[in-house]
Amino acid sequence: MSLTFTHETLPQRVVFAAHEMRERLPAEVARLGSRPMVISTRDDVLPGAAHFREVVMHVPADVAGRARGAAAAEDVDVLVSVGGGSATGLAKAVALTTGLPIVAVPTTYAGSEATDVWGMTENGHKTTGSDRRVLPRTVVYDPSLTLTLPVDLSVASGLNALAHCVDSMWAPRADPINQALAVEGVRALSGGLPAIVRQPQDLHGRELTLYGAHLAAVAFASAGSGLHHKICHVLGGMFGLPHAQTHAVVLPYVMELNARGVPDRLADAFGPGGLARLRAEVGAPRALRDHGFREQDIPAAVEAILPVVPAGNPVPVTAGNLTALLRRAWAGEEPR
Repeated sequence: MSLTFTHETLPQRVVFAAHEMRERLPAEVARLGSRPMVISTRDDVLPGAAHFREVVMHVPADVAGRARGAAAAEDVDVLVSVGGGSATGLAKAVALTTGLPIVAVPTTYAGSEATDVWGMTENGHKTTGSDRRVLPRTVVYDPSLTLTLPVDLSVASGLNALAHCVDSMWAPRADPINQALAVEGVRALSGGLPAIVRQPQDLHGRELTLYGAHLAAVAFASAGSGLHHKICHVLGGMFGLPHAQTHAVVLPYVMELNARGVPDRLADAFGPGGLARLRAEVGAPRALRDHGFREQDIPAAVEAILPVVPAGNPVPVTAGNLTALLRRAWAGEEPR
């Protein structure tokens, strides 16, 4: 059987060094511009630079508008996002219309910094798309910045990264290269997350998880959004559910639905006991109802998800099996 595929790698500079963000960041910013605007709730980044602090989950369109206005008023020529996916996402929203380059400094395992995917929410609807203008030119990974991320948020964020890996196995542009990255990402995350739970201040677990999150995001950027992400984008945009926790809850039910499409190498990467063992070991979020999703919201969610289901999903998605998936995720039933 011949191997035939087309793969595209996104151009990006990556700097990975613990305890060196403050030393490395000024030089990385200077490579791209001289008038930076920091998008972050942190006040200890690039003293003297313009600063936009209104960072909100799911990037509301009105907040994006204010950030663009601030960038224009300050005549900035480079954006610096420091934080989780919300900070990166807001920088992307500004870059989408201005073309300004981004230097991203992640403090969670969200992975948005390694993709050209943008998203904004308006009137309860989350719109997403891909555009090379929003891909950060440089990412500065400093695992020590994640040491203050609480264990429960670390787990949710890391499982969100794991979802990037899983979706990359059957997303619209899945190919052997992004699948290989995804499998290695699963191995790293499956080792790093339990280490964080056992010893939250041990840097090794943080390094391994951040490395895995980057691999996951690179795979996802190449492969595109699969069923899992289509479901979670609807749930986040329509019902305001927290991003990482929603991904963490929904993932095992999507794998349950797509069980026949899970390749052996992905199952092996999870190690003994698979995803179920990992979720138990790290105390993963269990039920959507714990995060604000109501049972009566399920029909509206199904109606919104069905039109965006990717054509290449391993199993046909119907109103019936999608309703069952969301009801099980809402209740937190044990995945099969």
